[in-house]
Amino acid sequence: MKIAIKMSFIALMALGISACNANNKKENDRYVINTATKDAHKPKKHSIKVALLLDTSNSMDGLIDQAKAQLWQIVNELSYAKCDDDKPNLQIAVYEYGNDNLNGSEGYIRQVINFSDDLDEISKQLFSLTTKGGNEYCGHVINTAIDQLDWKGNKTDLRLIFIAGNEPFTQGKVNYKEATKKAHNNDITVNTIFCGDYNQGISSYWKDGADNAHGDYMAINHNRETYYVSSPYDDEILEFNKKLNNTYVAYGNIGASKMQLQADQDSNAKEYSNANAVSRTVSKSSHLYKNKSWDLVDASDDENFKLEEIELSELPSELKGKNKTEIEKHIKQKKKERETIQQKIQELNAKRKVFISKQKSNNNGLESAMIKAIKKQAKNKNYKWE
Repeated sequence: MKIAIKMSFIALMALGISACNANNKKENDRYVINTATKDAHKPKKHSIKVALLLDTSNSMDGLIDQAKAQLWQIVNELSYAKCDDDKPNLQIAVYEYGNDNLNGSEGYIRQVINFSDDLDEISKQLFSLTTKGGNEYCGHVINTAIDQLDWKGNKTDLRLIFIAGNEPFTQGKVNYKEATKKAHNNDITVNTIFCGDYNQGISSYWKDGADNAHGDYMAINHNRETYYVSSPYDDEILEFNKKLNNTYVAYGNIGASKMQLQADQDSNAKEYSNANAVSRTVSKSSHLYKNKSWDLVDASDDENFKLEEIELSELPSELKGKNKTEIEKHIKQKKKERETIQQKIQELNAKRKVFISKQKSNNNGLESAMIKAIKKQAKNKNYKWE
């Protein structure tokens, strides 16, 4: 997308410039919103990297359903994390394993999505998962995730693998002990989630797998439906979601499809309940919801973003034919609107959290298992929760 703006665009701009301003034409043709140079010595932002390895064999429909239904609650909990007064980035990768539809020569394993901070795309990929009987090779999928994903970063980064399934941890040609040792040597913590009886998971070596990589072993009822609590603030939050969506300014070749993806994931969240749609809206109001690849408002926050590198054809229709000042004004207006709406959502969510905390019962599911493990392990690297 980084292509110099076409002469037709320059000509169009020139029509709005009077002869007395001809000497300023070159300046006006360059639509630079932020020209700050990147500081090479600036420390990298802290990151939480989570690889979710999901068994998609026949018996795991309930697990996949929980992953779809509980994504936004997990994201919201992680959005409250801080390390050295800094809010860390979040990257999630997803693998599926143990499905007959997958390539047997590769261990019945598939990378569903590489490390990504595109929460809409992650949601889409989770909703694409289906189950079918197969062989479940835990050691193999752990080893694959370690080798394929980019785990590099700061010493304070949280590097976490969560593997969930219900067959013996010992299956497959790759020894789980070697895989978990490799994870430990790369500062990656492996957490195991057995879908079934706690003691059965111990006897089938799921606990040993976690112990080898200094992770947590957990057992969940994967067939339990996700428990939602409605609050008096839900309807108002959902109204703000509609307003929030109107602040996005799609651009580029993927802009329109990404806008549709955003709407699709709103619908997917609401399929479970209004309360789940509210959780997604809260995620969209947090710093973890980023769309700079297709939204001009988010893109303009990048210090390396230069509007003049976008061709006229890639601009949204409402901005075509406008000059630099008009475009900057439009983006700043949308940015201000978004910040106001996000603040309102966060204020309502604070009240919602208090309401839910007084009513929510213990949930033996994927979300509670993951959050409990993450918070426990995050303390070792000085992470705190707001």
